[in-house]
Amino acid sequence: MAKSLASRYIADIMFSPFEPDRLEASRRRLRAIPVRILVPNVITLLALCAGLTAIRLAFEQKLELSLAAIVFAAALDGIDGRIARLIKGQSRFGAELDSLADFVNFGCAPALILYLWGLHEYGNVGWIAAMVFAICGALRLARFNVMIDDPNRPLWAGNFFTGVPAPAGALIVLLPIYVNLLGVPKVAATVTLFYTMAIAFLMVSQLPVLSGKRVGKRVPPEMVLPVIVFVILFFALLIAYPWWVLSIGTVCYLACLPLGWVSYKEYQRKDAMSAAQAAAAVADVPVSGALPPGPAEDSERPVRLN
Repeated sequence: MAKSLASRYIADIMFSPFEPDRLEASRRRLRAIPVRILVPNVITLLALCAGLTAIRLAFEQKLELSLAAIVFAAALDGIDGRIARLIKGQSRFGAELDSLADFVNFGCAPALILYLWGLHEYGNVGWIAAMVFAICGALRLARFNVMIDDPNRPLWAGNFFTGVPAPAGALIVLLPIYVNLLGVPKVAATVTLFYTMAIAFLMVSQLPVLSGKRVGKRVPPEMVLPVIVFVILFFALLIAYPWWVLSIGTVCYLACLPLGWVSYKEYQRKDAMSAAQAAAAVADVPVSGALPPGPAEDSERPVRLN
């Protein structure tokens, strides 16, 4: 026993606790976390609470409150990233937490709400449609996390999402419920099933969708007051006429999806033109010390051999 304790003590003193590397690692472990990093994570957790509450309200047949919780979660999800960039509170932990919260809020919650509202009429088939939507939401979020670290993406690609983003997909997939709450007779469960599947495939598709992340960072001085009035008017209408605003907004969003594809192709065309011009400019520059062209009979040889 004494021999084992002595050998452990000798092994410990071989690595001095006063080594600078260990002291620096200890300081990094015990360093206090700035509040500016906690604020975005708290907002993300509030959004997660809203999504979980939406699921509970759906089981309690409180449909309007459940949809309101989903909209509130989407609003919080839209501001947590902007606030993090504004106060320089980005962190890897926050990014992972945001993805997990988005899966619950915009994958699981809308799927369960749709199933409890109308898809349950088809039994297992309706449940499969709900699961497909939730799984497509998870795949969409995973692909976003992978693509955001791609160093080969052009700068203008930041203006686009690949596929419909998860928060937008959650809001537009609930369109049949919005329309029903406006007083329109409930659509057939078949329509809801195919509509759910279509939105799920749009989320995992390669369709370029305008992101709007780089819009609105700067507001001209003459537009400050109109922007404030417009924002207040929008939220007033959303509170007073929520189902009208959500229905019209969903239809407009779906109608604008082709614009993102057209804009993406225009960026690609400009990139191709710039690359062609750069290649032509390089070809026109004479190379110093180049050998004179070979005889005419070599013109049939491959370019690599010439």
